[in-house]
Amino acid sequence: MAHTLPTRSQVDPANTWAITDLYPSDQAWREACENVRGLVRDLAAYRGRLGESAATLLAFLRLQDEIDLQGDRMISYAFRKSDEDTRNPVYQEMSAQAQNFLVELSQALSFQTPELLAIEDATLESFYEQEPALAHYRLMLKRIRSRKDHTLSPDCEALLASAERMGQAPDDIFSLLNDADMTYPDATDSKGETHPVTHGNYVALLQSADRTLRQSAFQSLYSVYGQFRNTCAAILGAQMKQLQFFADARRYPSALHAALAETEVDPQIYHNLIQTVHDNLDAMHRYVRLRKKLLGVDKLHYYDLYTPIVADEDASIPFEQAKDMAREALKPLGEDYLKILNEGFDNRWIDVYENQGKRSGAYSAGVYGVHPYVLLNYTDTLDDVFTLVHEMGHALHSYLSNHTQSVTYAGYKIFVAEVASTCNEALLMQHLLSKTTEPKCRAYLINHFLEQFRGTLYRQTMFAEFELWCSEQTRKGQPLTAESLNEKYAELNRLYYGEDIEPDPEIALEWARIPHFYYNFYVYQYATGFTSAIALSQRILKEGRPAVEDYLRFLSGGCSADPVSLLKGAGVDISSPAPIVDALKLFDTLIGEMEQLMQS
Repeated sequence: MAHTLPTRSQVDPANTWAITDLYPSDQAWREACENVRGLVRDLAAYRGRLGESAATLLAFLRLQDEIDLQGDRMISYAFRKSDEDTRNPVYQEMSAQAQNFLVELSQALSFQTPELLAIEDATLESFYEQEPALAHYRLMLKRIRSRKDHTLSPDCEALLASAERMGQAPDDIFSLLNDADMTYPDATDSKGETHPVTHGNYVALLQSADRTLRQSAFQSLYSVYGQFRNTCAAILGAQMKQLQFFADARRYPSALHAALAETEVDPQIYHNLIQTVHDNLDAMHRYVRLRKKLLGVDKLHYYDLYTPIVADEDASIPFEQAKDMAREALKPLGEDYLKILNEGFDNRWIDVYENQGKRSGAYSAGVYGVHPYVLLNYTDTLDDVFTLVHEMGHALHSYLSNHTQSVTYAGYKIFVAEVASTCNEALLMQHLLSKTTEPKCRAYLINHFLEQFRGTLYRQTMFAEFELWCSEQTRKGQPLTAESLNEKYAELNRLYYGEDIEPDPEIALEWARIPHFYYNFYVYQYATGFTSAIALSQRILKEGRPAVEDYLRFLSGGCSADPVSLLKGAGVDISSPAPIVDALKLFDTLIGEMEQLMQS
């Protein structure tokens, strides 16, 4: 009998998140929404007055904090309720209201940066003397005022703000083409049966044990991108041109400098990542050779990269057992960490199982003054256990920052967003490996870990290198054509994967389907976050309490310092190649163990 998903009302409340911790009812939310909108309207009274006096500036900044505090809770309730059942029109409307609120807030604060930049340094220093409470905002104001050299006149700023809407066009067009307009021929398996090919199931098809199906799905997908290659090149070219336009307008040396300025990251970190991975490509080539050998194929193709080289462990892991596994794996983080973890487990921070209309995937959303909310769609697999510890890593990062920092400095930068979650995954992996000597089980776990390295460290760095090349071509005035993009992308694949994989012509088109190339130099952070997490987990396991204390300070730091400095405080200097080198050494060691296990 087919399994029927329950409706939201049929789900046991014990397995749902405690949404009433935000508001007791929808009506209470509506009242709160009106109240915070009133606060946004109050911002207008400060337009043209931020440099008037210390008292006026302090009052404005405190009002902004209060709006952030109340707005965070209001937005979270609307989004969480919408995600419980995306078909529910009541919560669709509330979610739309929350989105509108963000637009209203942005418009209401449009005067903030120009006015803060217009205050003379001596005047601002005198404000700090007159109102000691303003010292709390010194770092925030310093960050805003550091953009002075890249901020234009009010009229030009207004013009750039209007142009931002056009700047979104390449991403919007790509999304419509990629998600709505493109359809793919069915794939055919070795028995002659057909399978639909979609974005949602493409990777699952490539994971199939049926090689005929993998090849057919691969060729099906890229046959369509081949048809639209010139359109895709034009869209990506437009993306790079708009980024270069804004970088030039704001007087940045490059689009990379402009993007990384937002996260307080030195562009040299980006270049170090690429160079260090280049220096350690031998390990990736060794892994490709091992995959070819274990799959028993004469020729390894790109459609063979996702299928498991070790059979899945088919054990069913109920959610209660998953929580026990998480507690055991995260014991090295100490009693204080475990206490908060159990608080989340025992007080319904987590929405556990799928129901009809529930948002797919998984995420964690921190809420200042309440607690984090974690969405899962748990199905009793080992992968789901990894997802649980991953999302609880995010949750405890948010919890500790929110409980340690004021609302002004609680939100951590995106550069470190994946560190805590991936550190938890690494600790779970090390825990599981420490508990088993059975070759098949160890091989399965190591294969899982190796794929994380391949997909997160090597592949995302390759993406980062390609994105930088596209940007540099644009900066030099060179056009991005389908031919030049295909040539560069094929060259990078050959560099990263080596000579033991066939140069399938289809892979040269992969750039055309990657949405992250429209995220403005985002992908490198997956790689730096992963290497930082590996370094932290290794230090925690080797050094114990001192490392844990440093790590917990990092998790509690919010944005009270720049993200690179916060990581240094935890013992990871991501401005140097060392963490990347150490992570890649671990990758190479794991390959060696896998080779030995598969010989036994």
